[in-house]
Amino acid sequence: MRKKIVAGNWKMNKTLQEGIALAEELNQVLAADKPNCDVVIGTPFIHLAKISDIIDHKVIGLSAENCADKESGAYTGEVSAAMVKSTGAEYVILGHSERREYYHETYEILKEKVLLALANGLKVIFCIGESLDEREKGIQNQIVKAELEGSVFNLSADEFKNITIAYEPIWAIGTGKTATADQAEEIHAYIRSVIADKYGKQIAEDTSILYGGSCKPSNAGELFAKPDIDGGLIGGASLKVADFKGIIDAWKK
Repeated sequence: MRKKIVAGNWKMNKTLQEGIALAEELNQVLAADKPNCDVVIGTPFIHLAKISDIIDHKVIGLSAENCADKESGAYTGEVSAAMVKSTGAEYVILGHSERREYYHETYEILKEKVLLALANGLKVIFCIGESLDEREKGIQNQIVKAELEGSVFNLSADEFKNITIAYEPIWAIGTGKTATADQAEEIHAYIRSVIADKYGKQIAEDTSILYGGSCKPSNAGELFAKPDIDGGLIGGASLKVADFKGIIDAWKK
């Protein structure tokens, strides 16, 4: 049975004090009303150790938003997978479209990050997805397949079991355009078929594939009802407990 997951990605938001307050509020709300899915929050590096001490890890998983592609050494400003693990985090988000675009993270760099994350006992939420130009050209399937082949299909079947895929239609993030539930399901089903071709039907069936394109309380239920959508990677809506809880509660409907 694959996991249902709602993961928040705070991005570069919240001071340490604000982040602690948000985590405390979420922890209280979910303690009072247990979720019907796995909940993960992805926070900036500076929050991880403090928030790890605050949350009930049986209810909320903790994720970094990135890690370095090097093990250790003279890489000023970088944070290694081992450092992330030492904070109490269980996950790391890798391959996010913003990291690919703004920081020029290549398939090869991401391959190294994934290997180091797994070697240090972290689970990986690995992001893939196409731009508006690629969607309009109808090459979205080739793009997501290439991203998988370039950075995670080198893993063994056992290693791949620690990967959660997050599909982000880049063209539907902050553009005013939205993917319909049917469009999202279509590409999620394709992604699962590509995983099945590589690792076999059982591993494909066990892999959680999250939707990462402007998921909110108003559309989460429709998205999560689709057979190949196993939850969401949530941006802005994860910064407000009421909105994030509304998405989490979509699994109770």
